[in-house]
Amino acid sequence: MKSFLLILPYFRKNRLIIATGISSLILVDFLQLVIPRITKWVIDDLTVFTITPTGLLVYGLEILGIALTMGAFRYVWRRCLIGTAREVEEGLRNRLFFHLQTLSAGYFDHVKTGDLMAHATNDIQHLRMAVGMGMVALTDAVIMGTAAVGFMAYIHLQLTLYVLIPMPMIAVGTRFISKRMHQHYQDVQAAFSTLTEAIRERFAGIRIVKAHHSEAIETSRVDAISREYIRQNIRLVQITSSLSAMMIFLTNLSLVLILFLGGRHTILGQITPGDLVAFISYLGLLTWPMMAMGWVTNLIQRGKASLDRINRILEKHPAIVDRAEDGGQKTEDGGQLQFEQVCFSYQSDMQSVLQNIQFTLARGKVLGIAGPPGSGKTTLLSLLPRLYDVTSGVIRLNGIDIRDYPLQTLRSQIALMPQEPFLFAGTIRDNIAFGDPQFSDADILQAVRESSLFETIQTFPHGLDTVVGEKGVILSGGQKQRIALARCLIRTPTLLILDDPISQVDTATGNAILQTLRARTGDCSLIIVSHRLSALKNADLILVLDQGHIRESGTHAELTALDGYYAGILHLQEIEEELDANERRIL
Repeated sequence: MKSFLLILPYFRKNRLIIATGISSLILVDFLQLVIPRITKWVIDDLTVFTITPTGLLVYGLEILGIALTMGAFRYVWRRCLIGTAREVEEGLRNRLFFHLQTLSAGYFDHVKTGDLMAHATNDIQHLRMAVGMGMVALTDAVIMGTAAVGFMAYIHLQLTLYVLIPMPMIAVGTRFISKRMHQHYQDVQAAFSTLTEAIRERFAGIRIVKAHHSEAIETSRVDAISREYIRQNIRLVQITSSLSAMMIFLTNLSLVLILFLGGRHTILGQITPGDLVAFISYLGLLTWPMMAMGWVTNLIQRGKASLDRINRILEKHPAIVDRAEDGGQKTEDGGQLQFEQVCFSYQSDMQSVLQNIQFTLARGKVLGIAGPPGSGKTTLLSLLPRLYDVTSGVIRLNGIDIRDYPLQTLRSQIALMPQEPFLFAGTIRDNIAFGDPQFSDADILQAVRESSLFETIQTFPHGLDTVVGEKGVILSGGQKQRIALARCLIRTPTLLILDDPISQVDTATGNAILQTLRARTGDCSLIIVSHRLSALKNADLILVLDQGHIRESGTHAELTALDGYYAGILHLQEIEEELDANERRIL
């Protein structure tokens, strides 16, 4: 019942349309019930040879008129009821997608993408079927079933009671089977999620699979997952088939009773041949409501299982929310940044990734961060836009705890370039502007020049309108990195955060980018993480992280004089650069 509340607003919004659709459906059902009455009259008149060709034509025209009317109103109920189901599908999918975007980054650390895709496609499709055709089947089962029984009782009450003998067996069997169906639907949906994730992952990594010649291995793995999905479906089919088989058997049992008892009453003259034919026709119409009860149970159980799965996501609350109730504080351009004894761990039972991080970055200054892989550099950056919240300690911007800023306000002042740039499967223009209409072509070109990408784009046949493909597949690593950098530079953030921004470009291009970034520091504070220490030489403060601790801090000159990790790595990189330069001269 709690899950049903998710779709209740859509029923309220479309209540007039739904009422129109159900009214049209009921009218169609009653018109269907009139045709057997006309058939009875024709049979009875033919039996006593009192009908004329003109009379047969009249009866035929009556049936034709009813059929045309049924066709018109069938269109109305399909447009209203099936159309409403499509609106429910659209609205719930949009709601699910919007809600997922509000959840914190930590939620996606533990959820498979394929599982979310299954929720947004398969689950919502099943819910649409339960709302649309489920509503139709339920209405038919109640209205047509009741009316058909009424017409049959009008012809012969005792015969009708005999026909209804199997009905309690249908109700009991349906109730027993439906309990098992729900769990099996849950299992099928879970298996579908696993299969979707397995296929998505292997298509995303198809180049790695081909490079390692692992097609046979990956095919075998997907085949095993697919077989489990099939196994769960077969278990479900065994349950649903038993329901269908029970319905068909009991329906034919009713037909046997009519042929034997009804034929006997006809021979005895208690009912006319036309009554018997009409009675059999009503049984045929009653067959669909009986089958519909099984089908609607199938649809509702499948829809309920899907609705429960969707509801479990919608009940998830973001771990990171606004603390300010008054709209929060507003940042100032180039605000001061302070870390005060900051500690962080991804889970409460895990060792801290960052421990006692403390530093101050003055407004408009540059902070460089270095350290070996796994030292916590990227994690530190993710705390600034509150992708994660600190476990203890405080991060302040302009003297205010960043948790006191509304998320929208805080993140609008920050531009973050991740270590692994992500591009969407659109054009270069779309990826830089990120769908924001406020940026003109001049703004985009300026960002392209600042990221040293202008000459590269000039070589593309379609320039900024070049489609980059899924995750920028047609681009090199350096090109993708510079597009991601341009996406940050086109904005005017208070805090510009770059995670290894020149790791995949040559030295000359890297130096040009660094020169652009240094020119930006008057307008904003800049944080650069880089394994190439030459990128940090002009930073006002450099932190060297190791296993979540600050091992060294100071300017480039101060850290070089310490003769520690920074100085050692810098010396090795200078030797490598000198060897590369000599090799280029020789070549």
